[in-house]
Amino acid sequence: MSNCAIVGINWGDEGKGRMVDLITQDYDVVIRYQGGGNAGHTVVNEFGKFALHLLPSGIFRQGVVNILGNGVALDPESLWTEMEDVRAKGVSLTPENLKISDRASLLLPWHRELDGLEEARLKDKKYGSTKQGIAPFYSDKYQKKTIMAGELLHPEHLREHVADLLEWKNLTLQKVYGAEGYTIEQMMDWFADYGEKIKPYICNTTTLLRDAQKAGKKFLFEAQLGSLRDLDYGIYPYTTSSNAIAAYAPVGSGLPSAKIEEIVGVVKAYSTCVGEGPFTCEWFGDEAEELRKAGSEYGAKTGRPRRVGPIDLVATRYGVECQAATNIALTKMDILSYMEKIPVCTHYVLNGEQTDEFPFPVLLGDAKPVIEYVPGWKCDISGVRKWSDLPKAAQDYVLMIEKAIGCHIGYVSVGPERDSIIIR
Repeated sequence: MSNCAIVGINWGDEGKGRMVDLITQDYDVVIRYQGGGNAGHTVVNEFGKFALHLLPSGIFRQGVVNILGNGVALDPESLWTEMEDVRAKGVSLTPENLKISDRASLLLPWHRELDGLEEARLKDKKYGSTKQGIAPFYSDKYQKKTIMAGELLHPEHLREHVADLLEWKNLTLQKVYGAEGYTIEQMMDWFADYGEKIKPYICNTTTLLRDAQKAGKKFLFEAQLGSLRDLDYGIYPYTTSSNAIAAYAPVGSGLPSAKIEEIVGVVKAYSTCVGEGPFTCEWFGDEAEELRKAGSEYGAKTGRPRRVGPIDLVATRYGVECQAATNIALTKMDILSYMEKIPVCTHYVLNGEQTDEFPFPVLLGDAKPVIEYVPGWKCDISGVRKWSDLPKAAQDYVLMIEKAIGCHIGYVSVGPERDSIIIR
């Protein structure tokens, strides 16, 4: 198996973490290449159940090197808390199996504060931020006003750079939002605490990846969120602030020369969405609550209830195209087992006309779903491990999706555990 990217096809929360955890056994290096701690990858394995936010999901496999690439919004405080939680369950984390790019920029306390202040200012027009500082962080990065992780290795330059940024950042905090702001002593104390803790893991990961590439090592690239949350191709402005598509993986990983031969797009067997923005196939009321409870659809980072609905073939097909997916992992098939008949959003209606094209963002709010129903299987499939053992109605559901989105479904997940998988 050659280099591979695991990416989300829809709004995020599709089950990427369980897929990375599953197939990491075939790879030497796992690289998280974008995003921050604002979403969770849920993994269930022999160590327990985890909701990873920054750590690559390959961290549980012995002998695998895990990298946080330069495209990541690196929050040292959140990362260290997560590392301690994972260690407490018996997982080994050392500078040998976890490495941080020296070119990754640091998400600082003022980014989190600004995120909350801006959401409060927006009131009923808020973007649905998780308030983890992601948008302010990426804004600062593109303004060239962040601290790079590698600067922690050169403390003789750090204080002066922090002081320069602090003078500028306090103008925004104090003059725009009326907040208290920060002192240089507060920030240097924060760096002395959390910066020191992650220092042993920081290195030139680009050199490491180049050497691994020359040695014929295989790379697995892990994305956060999904196509519809991508900054350029998603439901703007209700997106994340980075590029969640596979095409960004070589850039955000630290190895621009990397070639990705396989792109596994992860699709949930029904639709879920955390946060604000248009969600054409959304359910409400008792019907939605029943599906939400069946699938335990609550945010891994925030705990807030996810918006739910039937699988959206229009959005999914668009997501497959954005990712250039070569294979699909269909997750949470087992959750639909309670349904007598299963709803499917097959088309949209926009301006009185039926369409299969995913609309431009400002038009999405006017789109209406066309819902069709297919037979359910009404039995527990969580123990099935072979395609041939799936009920015909379940097989038909998979094949219907496969045909509609134009991409082979090679994995069918019937549970959160590592081995709860059917490989076609």
